[in-house]
Amino acid sequence: MSVEKPREVFRADYRPPDYTIDRVDLHFDLREEETVVTARLAIRRSEALAGDAPPLLLDGEGLALRAVSIDGEPLARSAYHVDEEGMRIEAPPARFELVTVVAIKPQENTALSGLYKTSGNFCTQCEAHGFRRITYFLDRPDVMARYTTTIEADAQRYPVLLSNGNRVSEEELPGGRRRVVWEDPHPKPCYLFALVAGDLRCHAGSFTTRSGREVALEIWVEPENIDRCEHALRSLQRSMKWDEDVFGLEYDLDVYMIVAVNDFNMGAMENKGLNVFNSKYVLALPETATDDEYEDIEAVIAHEYFHNWTGNRVTCRDWFQLTLKEGLTVYRDQRFSADMTSPAVKRIQDVKVLRAGQMPEDAGPMAHPIRPDSYISMDNFYTATVYNKGAEVVRLYETLLGRDGFRRGMDLYFQRHDGQAVTCDDFLAAMADANDTDLSGMQAWYAQAGTPDLAAEGSWDPASGRYELTLRQSYPGAEAEDPRGPVPIPVRMGLLSAEGEPLPLRLAGEEAGGETERVLLLEEEEQRFVFRDVPSAPVASLLRDFSAPVKLRARRDREELAFLMGRDRDPFNRWDAGQELASALLLEMAAAHGRGEPTSLAPVFVEAFGRLLADPVLDGSLKALALTLPDERVLAQEMEPVDVDAIHAAREQAVAELAAAHRDAFLAAFEAGAPDGPYRIDKASIDRRRLRNAALRYLVATGEERFQAEAFTQFESADNMTDRQAALRLLVDLDVPARTRALEAFYQAWRHDPLVLDKWFALQAVSSLPDTAEQVRGLYRHPDFSLANPNRVRALVGSFAAGNPVRFHGADGAGYRFLADATLALDAINPQVASRMASLFSQWRRYDAGRRDLMRAELQRIADAPRLSKDVFETVGRALG
Repeated sequence: MSVEKPREVFRADYRPPDYTIDRVDLHFDLREEETVVTARLAIRRSEALAGDAPPLLLDGEGLALRAVSIDGEPLARSAYHVDEEGMRIEAPPARFELVTVVAIKPQENTALSGLYKTSGNFCTQCEAHGFRRITYFLDRPDVMARYTTTIEADAQRYPVLLSNGNRVSEEELPGGRRRVVWEDPHPKPCYLFALVAGDLRCHAGSFTTRSGREVALEIWVEPENIDRCEHALRSLQRSMKWDEDVFGLEYDLDVYMIVAVNDFNMGAMENKGLNVFNSKYVLALPETATDDEYEDIEAVIAHEYFHNWTGNRVTCRDWFQLTLKEGLTVYRDQRFSADMTSPAVKRIQDVKVLRAGQMPEDAGPMAHPIRPDSYISMDNFYTATVYNKGAEVVRLYETLLGRDGFRRGMDLYFQRHDGQAVTCDDFLAAMADANDTDLSGMQAWYAQAGTPDLAAEGSWDPASGRYELTLRQSYPGAEAEDPRGPVPIPVRMGLLSAEGEPLPLRLAGEEAGGETERVLLLEEEEQRFVFRDVPSAPVASLLRDFSAPVKLRARRDREELAFLMGRDRDPFNRWDAGQELASALLLEMAAAHGRGEPTSLAPVFVEAFGRLLADPVLDGSLKALALTLPDERVLAQEMEPVDVDAIHAAREQAVAELAAAHRDAFLAAFEAGAPDGPYRIDKASIDRRRLRNAALRYLVATGEERFQAEAFTQFESADNMTDRQAALRLLVDLDVPARTRALEAFYQAWRHDPLVLDKWFALQAVSSLPDTAEQVRGLYRHPDFSLANPNRVRALVGSFAAGNPVRFHGADGAGYRFLADATLALDAINPQVASRMASLFSQWRRYDAGRRDLMRAELQRIADAPRLSKDVFETVGRALG
């Protein structure tokens, strides 16, 4: 850490490395007091360099240098310089072997970056800049080398010694120690290096590739968790087969390993052949994991496996290209999950994440393009924009080119760039060349921050039977000094008759036609599309399947939205029309609450809502999504200044009115969804549980004690965490004795299970009860709370600040003081997680003057703290502007 202003890095300043590393031989001597790392590097100067040899600049942080030599000769002290950022070697030879010996202290590494200890085991996390905390190195993704790793450790404490690639030898050593050697045949950047050493157990399986090779699959966990790995193993096998079937991509090593650890800054890490996972995304039993968590585990397992090609075999030239691997791989895991579950449900879930998390980011001080132009700390750019919006941009290629065209582009991408570190431009070029088309307009999606508004206006001429649709795109609020041009926006659409029947689509000037759905491409600020032979006034169904990451602003009245909500053939648009209608009504109600005026939910919505509830066509998961009102955070995006109290009051009133209006239908749905046997994880069972728990939410909202008792009964009797957690989520909002009994029972049952106890903290953090801020501060002091565990921090601090707007934004500022206190305490331990917490202040300007002042004061208090990390320095600086 430094009190000086950290240096900003710019994408425009990229230049290839002066030196590269071909081979890396690492030797780890793992001890309790310190670890000694010997690195033997085969280095060569770039052939493109002319003139005198430039210095070799190696990255290094927190390393105690013991020895350094070139080609077997110790370096004179005058030949190199070491500071807190690395090592500088003057005028090295054109080709040479550099050997360094350093000592590090993994047991003191609370930042969880580099080599650290978790639950007594050694573990690494090297992305983005963790490898420099292990040894001196060219810590950049465009330096790719072949690695051999030797690990020595106490055989009793650390019987399992793992690294990338294939195990080539192992032997017992004197003094009760053991040595294992690993060799990775594939060149990789250092961010993909991994090492794990500990007392672990293996849940083993195998997979036979399409070429007939048998791959050993190994999931390594702490002994007490060995019975929780089967779902993760099956998810891995499904991922491997899917990637072969859909993209023709086969795994390339003899073994694929996953290690689950409790202390991890991210969800998981795709290190070549040795993925390190947050245990949250590996461990599952019906008693401990919900249906959503089962699906999340499968998605994250798939995501990291898919990185083997989109990230490992083809990697990023520099960190500005992060979306090249992350946006593409999120897109791939979304497609996989859609195939494994329900395409419609998955699409809605993905868009909900985008709207609740990414679009606010795009509209605030943390906004950045999916390919940023600069950074101070790269760790701050593992964002929803890079990942989720990046995935939507990849999806645009598929929409424009079709799935066959997208596959051709992927094939060419791998053919050209296997084993290389490349850029987003290389991906775009492969897509364009494989399909012999011009995709240059896509560059704008990589270069511009912000979410485009898509305005749509239609008119029908009964005399000619022509329907005219005008589309316009803009970036509201864009600064004059940051002009943004048009981007290509594919608009998937259809036209519906008054009876809800799809109408044939034929544009003026076309002879052929007749399909009932097509994609219009808006490439300019405004374009007009004229359809002919439209027999009656149509209702336009626009942006089907959310065909572009934009905000649709169409002139549609309540009746038209209610019509689409009940009649549209596109499941996403049917859900979205309901959300748009509900949002408009809830914002009207919130405005009335803010003025102190009486209000109620419009009958047109109450009736349409009832039709959804009764619709036999929708499965339980789709119906549960359709019956869930827009999140308070999403509603807040459409109000300025944000009135959190009015939004919360309006939403709660709407839930109560819907519950009263459809009480009997909810009761019927709840009773029909009663368990018909032991817990099962199949789709039909998940659909049933989701609809039943959605119905219970509304039944409890009637205020009838009978249904409060029903929630407690479900909590006590459930044989699975899905139903138990759903019931407890309802009880924590009630000021009744059953709430206290349920929380105590849950704690006593699961206090020794870290992942389940995280739920206990998180559920209390999102309670709507008035004293929640005080309760959260008390939980922060609870013996089971620890700032050293990122999962626990996210469960309590993150859930409260991000998931409970009405209590976090209390007018007294207690929530803001709490978040600032936690951020400052975290910054001394784990700057990466501290920065994530600080970013939760980023929307402070959108609130009323009192809250603005309180949040700004807390941001300034953080900014004024001495020895602030560069992670938090950058986040707070951008928030303050």
